[in-house]
Amino acid sequence: MTTTLLLFLMTAADGWGAPAVVTHEDQPCVTYRAQLSSGYLAVEVKLEPGWHTFTMDNDKRASAKLAGKKALSVDKPTTLQAEGIEVTGAWLQSPPKDFSQPDLRIFSWGFEGEARFVAPAKAPPGNAARVRIKGQACTQTVCKNVDVIAEVPVVKAGASSPSTTGLIAVQ
Repeated sequence: MTTTLLLFLMTAADGWGAPAVVTHEDQPCVTYRAQLSSGYLAVEVKLEPGWHTFTMDNDKRASAKLAGKKALSVDKPTTLQAEGIEVTGAWLQSPPKDFSQPDLRIFSWGFEGEARFVAPAKAPPGNAARVRIKGQACTQTVCKNVDVIAEVPVVKAGASSPSTTGLIAVQ
């Protein structure tokens, strides 16, 4: 109970919503948290060692590399569905790592460690804001489907906006 209260107070103090944790065999593998600040919706991803997840445009990147050929496998892209928030512009994401294995016709891009997704957005007053996150988190031997909801606190006007430095456009 004390740990939960402390986590809530720490989360509220830094402007991020409560963590949405994905577990595998009762161990965390990836954690998401979100916020809406200064007109931007930001989703932060933290992956445990040995785990990785995929870009929002993984399927489009793979199709371009395959050039009409059939893939042996395609990893699920990350999808973000805002609820109670209007996304008003294009998504940006952290630059991905190339996980492709061209000799096996497997093309995939994603993230290890940490990643961010940011888009211009606004929330109508009084609405509960949240973002549904779907995708996949994998190790070298196992993949876990992701389907979680992250609450999105709306940070008061005047707060600094989420950084878009180093992010790239989603294709």
